[in-house]
Amino acid sequence: MDMERYHRQIILPGFGEAAQNKLQQAKILVIGAGGLGCPALQYLAAAGVGTIGIVDYDAVDYSNLHRQTLYSASDVGKLKAETAAKKINELNADIQIDAYSTKLDNSNALDIIANYSLVLDGTDNFATRYLVNDACVLLDKPLIYGAVLRFEGQAGVFNLADGAGLKTNYRDLFPQPPLPSDVPSCAGAGVLGVLPGIIGTLQATEALKIIANIGKPLCNMVITYNILTNRFYEFTVTPCNKNNYLVPKNSAEFAAFNYDWFCNLIYNNYEISVSEFDALRLNESIMVIDVREQGEFPPIDEFECINIPLGQITDYSIEDCSAENIILICQSGKRSAHALEIMRKKYAARRILSLQGGISEWKKHNSAIRK
Repeated sequence: MDMERYHRQIILPGFGEAAQNKLQQAKILVIGAGGLGCPALQYLAAAGVGTIGIVDYDAVDYSNLHRQTLYSASDVGKLKAETAAKKINELNADIQIDAYSTKLDNSNALDIIANYSLVLDGTDNFATRYLVNDACVLLDKPLIYGAVLRFEGQAGVFNLADGAGLKTNYRDLFPQPPLPSDVPSCAGAGVLGVLPGIIGTLQATEALKIIANIGKPLCNMVITYNILTNRFYEFTVTPCNKNNYLVPKNSAEFAAFNYDWFCNLIYNNYEISVSEFDALRLNESIMVIDVREQGEFPPIDEFECINIPLGQITDYSIEDCSAENIILICQSGKRSAHALEIMRKKYAARRILSLQGGISEWKKHNSAIRK
């Protein structure tokens, strides 16, 4: 390692050759070589991070060039991961660059992420963010979060214990994904080109602080920067235990989790309203399965049901069930819809439905009727 290249940071008080050696031995994975990934990759490479992985299956487009500064017009149409790898290798030929020109999904995320010390999330959609978060939780890898839209951006650090031993993840910040219609994308809403440069650089900064063990990382914290007012806002993220069930507990559950469906990118017609459920319950042959954990409130004593928690639904068999309709219920309809997705893969010929709004909506509806 050429120490002269890094002399200006080695002479910093509290940094020195020891911290530089830690960077040289580190392996950082950057997921997304776009607006956030480009500046992060440049600064991580320049700082001397020994191994950098780049995951991106997209190609360079003209609309990228105002903010994705690794690329030029001659790169349009080329794969981003391979192009970014070539550019940062020219910046620093002494480091190793791993390019993955593939879509990160349930089948490859754990295998790829397992090879790195920490992960920098430069993605631009909720499905991939939840997937990356869950993989990092399962593998116990620190995750550096970033997001931008219009004139505002965010950065933070997840899955890294603070001084008190507290560790949060992306689901604690966003327990449930918003509807796609409620969240405009950069493609539709726009973004000022310098903003992802600022946020991506902040993400790289947090990565260097964590690896070199200097300063105070944004552990369990998120900062928001508004480029128009030039103001930073900081807030703390705390564990949201009631949503922990949503994080896959093992690699098998992770492989089965449909992130596109979870983020409402895939719609189905297998939800029923509480009124439709009551009509089926009174006039049809049904079996009701409560996919909540045992003992969750409110209890169900108004009709017969069996309790099969979501984590066990994959192993549950309805082969011998004679009921014409299998109704899945939970607290709000989210878990039952997930269970529906799992069960329909096994029993495509059976009529399996999810109660929209869950038992909470059912009780609210029937309470109003009684009044």
